[in-house]
Amino acid sequence: MSSINNVERFRERLENNQICVGTSVQVCDPLMSEVAAEAGNDFIWIEMEHSHMSRADAMAHIMACRGTPAAPLVRVSHPDPNLIKPYLDMCPAGIVISMLESAEQTEMIVRACRYPPKGFRGFGPIRNMYGIDSTAEYLEKADDQILIIAHIETIQAVRDLDAIVRIPGLDGISLGRNDLSGTLGKLGQHDDPEVLEAIDTVISKGVEAGLHVGCSIGSDIDRVAEWRAKGMKWFALSEEVGYFFDGTKEVADKVHALA
Repeated sequence: MSSINNVERFRERLENNQICVGTSVQVCDPLMSEVAAEAGNDFIWIEMEHSHMSRADAMAHIMACRGTPAAPLVRVSHPDPNLIKPYLDMCPAGIVISMLESAEQTEMIVRACRYPPKGFRGFGPIRNMYGIDSTAEYLEKADDQILIIAHIETIQAVRDLDAIVRIPGLDGISLGRNDLSGTLGKLGQHDDPEVLEAIDTVISKGVEAGLHVGCSIGSDIDRVAEWRAKGMKWFALSEEVGYFFDGTKEVADKVHALA
């Protein structure tokens, strides 16, 4: 039987090098995650850095994915073990950690997501123990319940990437090209040679290390095809607000044109 967070399905697709597509949710209503899952997305990126959602809202989105094929990933706003701890106990399929700058910092966060002796995660599971009969059984399965993903979006992290990709317990990395370009003083200049070099470094070093490499970008299918050819596996594309805006605007523009 599959777990309540669909991590097995998501992990299997990644390990078999099958492309995975997801989308971001930023509004509080968990119906958005359910709709996105039913639409065929492999995962839902629950955005806790740039949204106004609370922890309770995040929990509702995670629960909305249960009974669908989609895996809920929670992107946290900054690398703070105390911030991350409550999300771990909600049992998402993955945690995406933002604004990392060094291997030392990344290793600390990975250890914060693992129980002793591998790390220092505090013990207080909630949804994590559904269907599990004992603490001993849970601890045998805990590491497999969740993917730990480092969001690489600073040039400082890129410069320390050789060490980051070798951290034990790290499952994947994701590219954040906007903030990465910003830390180079070239925010939004995605085709700048220096920005492109940094992007290629993130992809190539992650792939070479055997990590599950992904990204969060808009609905740029040409870019998806390009990065997929370089070994990227998973793509968080746009967000529900953007899809709603684009669809609504298209209809409104067509109706206005009738006049």
